[in-house]
Amino acid sequence: MSLLLRKEIEKAKKSLLTLGGAVEQQLNLAVQSLLERDYKLASSVVDGDSRIDKMDVDLEEECLKILALHQPVAVDLRYIVSIIKINSDLERIGDLAVNIAERAEFLASHAKVKTRFDFSPMAGDVKAMLNKSLNAFVDMKVPLACEVLEIEEEVDAMNREMYRIAVEEMQKPVSDPESFLQLISVSRYLERIADQCTNIAEDVIYMAEGKIVRHKVDQFRPAEK
Repeated sequence: MSLLLRKEIEKAKKSLLTLGGAVEQQLNLAVQSLLERDYKLASSVVDGDSRIDKMDVDLEEECLKILALHQPVAVDLRYIVSIIKINSDLERIGDLAVNIAERAEFLASHAKVKTRFDFSPMAGDVKAMLNKSLNAFVDMKVPLACEVLEIEEEVDAMNREMYRIAVEEMQKPVSDPESFLQLISVSRYLERIADQCTNIAEDVIYMAEGKIVRHKVDQFRPAEK
């Protein structure tokens, strides 16, 4: 690999990590605004989405420039393609964080609905998934990426439990149906973020070992160290 190509790849990696940090902050603030019913904080997340979008576009252009000018092959090509995919996943997580913040804005401006929903455990797992997937990318740690895949199963179970609770509570009179529906949608958005984190973890495994584990996660086992 040429020295110039190495510098360009390192620059793209740093750009991705900067984007990852910004998206992680957006998710943390969105969850906080939801749990604390903080309208101002939720609005700051919505306003911050344009910065995420710009970073996404800039990084994609950066990677396409590397592909066009350097025509990397083998490991380097795999790495750049994975960065492009992870970039897209992070941008989508940013969008979903905005969706949660918009629900937080609505809920903060309405009377609190009495329900059995508790998003804290689910949100905690989703935030952990994002953090672990980014750390796995930094150090190319396959075992850490595998932890993300395992946590996704827990998040899926919690999402199903949320819908079970929703079905039960819908049998009873609801004082504010619209607020209730907003709460249900939060669970769906958190589950979708978990899916995007899983995509990142799978791409880390692909970068590190050249194994495509989509659709066969259960059969994947990290190589012995």
